[in-house]
Amino acid sequence: MRAAEASVPPELHAFKDQLSHLITGLAGVSGDLQEIARGIHPAILSRGGLGPALKTLARRSAIPVELDLHLDRQLPDSVEVGAYYVVAEALTNAAKHARASQMSVHVACGGAVLHLSIHDDGIGGADTANGSGLVGLADRVAALGGQLTISSQPGRGTSLAAKIPLDAAQ
Repeated sequence: MRAAEASVPPELHAFKDQLSHLITGLAGVSGDLQEIARGIHPAILSRGGLGPALKTLARRSAIPVELDLHLDRQLPDSVEVGAYYVVAEALTNAAKHARASQMSVHVACGGAVLHLSIHDDGIGGADTANGSGLVGLADRVAALGGQLTISSQPGRGTSLAAKIPLDAAQ
């Protein structure tokens, strides 16, 4: 749009001013959208926390999910959001790519760490080197000071194990 603005002839000053005003407004909206995107917090977490949010994900999953939750305390928001997205992406990936018939999700607080263990009985062979969403999950967990381990042997399904420190994310 800036290129279009620059190409407006000088005699169309009023049009150029309108275009400039529009560009400024769009830049502001773009900045606002970027701020919102950085702080996205799934509304379902605000309503009940991680446990209920994961139960809802499991109910909505295209693949049956065995959910084992051991959450005995309130978790920091950033940890809940990170864990929620790890589980959501794992369920989505399994439904799209794994040809799985069953999944298991285990979530527990152990000391100062949230442990996530997710496994599907699908075809395996997930490749993090080819730009998969798993790379984004590993980055998300690492940003919280945690670790994500992925195991996906062909014919053996895919397993994710995440450890997210509870105090590092506050």
